[in-house]
Amino acid sequence: MQRIIQTAVTLSHRNSRSRSNSRCSLSQLAHTQSSVQDSNDILIPKMPHFDYTPPPYTGPSSAEILKKRKEYLSPSLFHFYNNPLNLVDGKMQYLYDENGRRYLDSFGGIATVCCGHCQPDVVEAIVNQTKRLQHSTVLYLNNAIADFAEALASKMPGDLKVVYFTNSGTEANELALMMARLYSGCHDIISLRNGYHGNAAGTMGATAQSNYKFNVVQTGVHHALNPDQYRGVFGSDGVKYAKDVQDIIDYGTSGHVGGFIAEAIQGVGGIMELAPGYLPAVYDSIRKAGGLCIADEVQSGFARTGSHFWGFEAHGVVPDIVTMAKGIGNGIPIGAVVTTPEVAKVLTYRNYLNTFGGNPVCSAGGLAVLRVIEKEKLQQNAFVVGSYLKERLTALKEKHEIIGDVRGRGLMLGVELVTDRQLKTPAKAEILHIMDQMRELGVLIGKDFLVDVMDYTMSKM
Repeated sequence: MQRIIQTAVTLSHRNSRSRSNSRCSLSQLAHTQSSVQDSNDILIPKMPHFDYTPPPYTGPSSAEILKKRKEYLSPSLFHFYNNPLNLVDGKMQYLYDENGRRYLDSFGGIATVCCGHCQPDVVEAIVNQTKRLQHSTVLYLNNAIADFAEALASKMPGDLKVVYFTNSGTEANELALMMARLYSGCHDIISLRNGYHGNAAGTMGATAQSNYKFNVVQTGVHHALNPDQYRGVFGSDGVKYAKDVQDIIDYGTSGHVGGFIAEAIQGVGGIMELAPGYLPAVYDSIRKAGGLCIADEVQSGFARTGSHFWGFEAHGVVPDIVTMAKGIGNGIPIGAVVTTPEVAKVLTYRNYLNTFGGNPVCSAGGLAVLRVIEKEKLQQNAFVVGSYLKERLTALKEKHEIIGDVRGRGLMLGVELVTDRQLKTPAKAEILHIMDQMRELGVLIGKDFLVDVMDYTMSKM
């Protein structure tokens, strides 16, 4: 089992505009000379100046909230830290607790906040739309959904220009899998071991991590060898891993498949970037078998990888279906499926309707997010700051044996911690210690719920 620090970085428009500025700001966090010590003698770097002070918090205490959670919310919910944080305010790359302490948000709501908390342009778009019309139905006309669909389609390559809005990434992947099966006339789907695509009936089958799978009926999914460049048997040779997909087609199916789904960078699976050459070879095999190729961009999409707007673009492929959520709305619950006109026709065979998909408020917010990414050049920022951050993390690897691997792209980076580099033994206790220490330092990071991944979102510093 892998233990890593994952970076799914928030793309905020504040501060650094260049590589030199990025160096300065990052250094402020890591090497500031103006530091204070708390009661536990932890050296706490001084946060960069930020022109915002949240209003005083007058709500219930952490203990009161925790008590209500335990009594009224699902027992499946959990929280970070023995003493969970009560976060009451957010502004751009920062979050504030009930006592007014500021934290650098390096988690971004599991790679969801992509252009900063309460980003002014996004807030304005949401508020203005809410004042006019919160909800009607797609059975009536409204410009918000049409404008957002047009803008989203303009970001896609090839003939990917038909958009269907959903409420989440899980729902988007559910729809994509159904469309692939309907279009191909075949039930068999191939996904990757270690991949995560959601926790509903269909997506749970495509997900290949035991902690996310209940013992319920899951049919028609074959899990292929993961092209893991760190632990995989073929290293970075993507073509060799791809042969396993062809073997599954030849020996595990009728020779005809419905589709293939994969993340370009496995988020929940530990920021695992697929080996080079893998996706082109697999896409070729799948299409020859009559299937569709689905790119899950729920975490790696919306400029997070820096070099490209979508994760799959770094592999030189064009999918038949692309799914997205999280960064699409900067915290608004919305997802989307984008496909070709030909594939989209399968939903006309019956009535298919999503009550809240393309809700005017969500659509207005989503369109604002796209405009902010362009206006503030957040893709370029992800590349510049991410390249520097990866460079610094790699330098740390050379100094500290506990760092087994540094990987990822842009501001979606991973650092895997191990107690033995040769055996790649997971550093279980150390991960939890680092999480607590980072909190004390004023930086919030996350860990993956299956593989103890520490997922942090470094905003534009």
